[in-house]
Amino acid sequence: MTRRWFSLLLVLFTYFSSATPAISAPHSPTATAVFAGGCFWCMEKPFDEVPGVLDTTSGYTGGTVENPNYYQVSAGGTGHVESVQVTYDPTQVSYETLLDVFWHNVDPVDNKGQFCDKGSQYRSAIFYGNDQERETAIASKSSLEKSQKIEQSIATDILPTSTFYPAEDYHQNYYQTHPVRYRVYRFGCGRDQRLAEVWGDEAGH
Repeated sequence: MTRRWFSLLLVLFTYFSSATPAISAPHSPTATAVFAGGCFWCMEKPFDEVPGVLDTTSGYTGGTVENPNYYQVSAGGTGHVESVQVTYDPTQVSYETLLDVFWHNVDPVDNKGQFCDKGSQYRSAIFYGNDQERETAIASKSSLEKSQKIEQSIATDILPTSTFYPAEDYHQNYYQTHPVRYRVYRFGCGRDQRLAEVWGDEAGH
């Protein structure tokens, strides 16, 4: 075969190879859910461990100030709540399962905050994004009340979602980036101790 024919075949092969559209794998659907359970450091880990959860982000929601920072929110003057945004694959994990994880990682009867962190910026809350989430959250709370596992009134709010502002970078994945400080904080705040009192063997961690 002459070089001329070889070159022609090479050109044709290159053309048809590039003209064939690549077949990409279908993308899995994603959804987000927002929960508040006191210090957001402690709410990322339990959700990260759930199969089907793709990402968690610590942040602030429910307030009136745009782009709040940690010092503003922790001072309690912005109306925001420390919260965590959970990005998940609804084909792998249901919203009901996420609610179950949420309940077992909060003290649902504390109306003044969570554990050692007091103030409205640390209260427990479920932020729904649509009517279905609202109805599911209400049903979940009602089911918990009827189960009589919790003897006192449940103080956890169910609220419409608002703008979620991611917290500063140093707050993200804190349990991974500062594991010793994270464990010291949880113990010192009495979080695990109180969760064990409320939920027993079902307590989150």
